Amino acid sequence: MPLTHRKDLGLLALRLGAGGVLLAHGAQKLFGWFGGGGIEGTARGMEHMGFTPGRESAIAAGLGEAGGGALLALGLATPVAGAAAAGAMAGAAAVHAPAGFFAQGGGLEYPAFLGFVAACLGLSGPGRFSLDHASRHRLDRPATVVTAFALSAAAATVVLTRRNVTLAAAEEESGPDRDSDGRTA
Repeated sequence: MPLTHRKDLGLLALRLGAGGVLLAHGAQKLFGWFGGGGIEGTARGMEHMGFTPGRESAIAAGLGEAGGGALLALGLATPVAGAAAAGAMAGAAAVHAPAGFFAQGGGLEYPAFLGFVAACLGLSGPGRFSLDHASRHRLDRPATVVTAFALSAAAATVVLTRRNVTLAAAEEESGPDRDSDGRTA
């Protein structure tokens, strides 16, 4: 087997694995599949984590994961798929960051790694065994890479900044002498 085909086969395997995991996580959020909360449950969770409005945040996270994962697995619009999934995982990593790095303790290891893999696939391209290759890379051009990652980075920055403001306001409202329900301790 020629070396280039081995690399393309490796990219296919990586796309299918990472894309499948991302698709499953997004399906939990969007449809409640695989034990997920669906839109309503995810919306409540998003509000609790400081992402407001919760419903829109749940839809955005679910679409970034499921849509980005499906497109990565197919190798279609790979830069957009990688950027969308990486942006969604930036939000997840921010939620887990206070628990440290390792997933064993609830840290950011897992979402950060999924985001990193998605970004790498978006930057490297999907390889020969992909719909992008079959379509002569119409959705996988250098300008698409730059635009997709710039928009994803900007969106993640806005979302995480809003989350930080929301969390700071909630902490200020509860004050140091109040419990998590806002009652005086």
